[in-house]
Amino acid sequence: MRKLIIIAALAGLAAAPPPTPPPPIVLSTMIPGDANVTATTVSIDAFQPDFDVYSWNTFIALNWPPGADGNADPKKKIGQNGDNETVWEHYRDVADIFLPGGAKPTWNGPTQIPDACKSLYKPGMHVMSQVGKNLLTPTVVSAMSEPFNSGPLIDQNGVYTRFEILVNKTMFDYILTNSLYSKAGQKVFTPPVRFTCGTIDGSGKTLVEGAIMVKSSWKVIAPSETSRFHSENVLVYSPASQNPKYPAQCTMKTVGLVGLHVGHKTQHASQWLWSTFEHVDNVPADAAVKSGNLKAKYSYYNPKCKDCKPNQVPPRPWDPTKVSSFHSQIVRMNQFNLPIYAQSAAARNADAHKLLLGVNPKSVWANYQLISTMWPTNPGNCAAAPGDPLGTPAPTFLANTTLETYIQGTTPNVSSQCIECHNNATMTTPVASDFTYVLQRAQ
Repeated sequence: MRKLIIIAALAGLAAAPPPTPPPPIVLSTMIPGDANVTATTVSIDAFQPDFDVYSWNTFIALNWPPGADGNADPKKKIGQNGDNETVWEHYRDVADIFLPGGAKPTWNGPTQIPDACKSLYKPGMHVMSQVGKNLLTPTVVSAMSEPFNSGPLIDQNGVYTRFEILVNKTMFDYILTNSLYSKAGQKVFTPPVRFTCGTIDGSGKTLVEGAIMVKSSWKVIAPSETSRFHSENVLVYSPASQNPKYPAQCTMKTVGLVGLHVGHKTQHASQWLWSTFEHVDNVPADAAVKSGNLKAKYSYYNPKCKDCKPNQVPPRPWDPTKVSSFHSQIVRMNQFNLPIYAQSAAARNADAHKLLLGVNPKSVWANYQLISTMWPTNPGNCAAAPGDPLGTPAPTFLANTTLETYIQGTTPNVSSQCIECHNNATMTTPVASDFTYVLQRAQ
């Protein structure tokens, strides 16, 4: 990572000579504290594979089977039984951190259970209420706290996709220690907000696990689909609404993971590292649509519909308690200005899938693919000032089709760009919140 500040101006240059191979993807319980940059050639082409290896090693460790304490169990292996509960599902949901009245949360405290769900709730169950990535409107998106247009994502069965945001204990402890869980605590806090930085040693071994936030997206699936998805039995909750008008509703459903977006504050990435993964059945790429090289079925695209305009926000009214007649027709747009981004992700996906299928040929985890990793080429140092506020990221734009569905593209200040978007985040006071919007949920 020490070399990165040198290449801030290289993001738009042509490919460099063939770089040295990146470090290996490994089946390990250890979440990387930072990217292990081993390339000797100074170029985007050389460094991107190192960051994509970091992303896959992070994905594997986060999705490792946990022990009774919620931490990764070294006696188990990811996907050894096909599917498994994961480490990150034992992180703290933001709904259980920013409590009513600004109450003080605890790491192992109770889950907030809506009244409509209490008769169905069983210990350990997740309650999924968020319909949209937006934090301030966890049911139906009506006003954005993030500076982009958005809306719900509706699958090909007419069912609304649900979302969760969780943080690791490192991030939780910083929020707790600085009383950032309440508006009152934020009001008296002395800036700046600086979440804990992850670190590694010279060999790449994790010394400190920095602040991590995990955003996940889920679709309701049939029992016959559980062999292809990481799945959970959850309570799907829709609070009462006046416009459109419907009562509170809570139902038990089986949901499958369709998107996973990981932000990690690291020593040499004061703008965080951003890794985004999706299920392989989500959507086709724009090139596949144009060539006609399509699968028979996708979660968010109908290959048989020739008149369906892609990537359109669903028309109002939005009512997640009903099956919608509108089905999202989503296509992955090419956002990459250099071929290395897609090439590196494809190569790392192939390596990771081989490892995962070696554990179990029926591992659901081999059905997930890295889209790319966004990293700052001019990062500065986590403990000091950043190299520049946005870090000159590579790639310049990056979207997860389940989380930034309607803002794909390459238009500055409009299209999805993890670092630029999160740089706008503040607390409930007008104080920058270190690239996270979660602090805006404080009460």
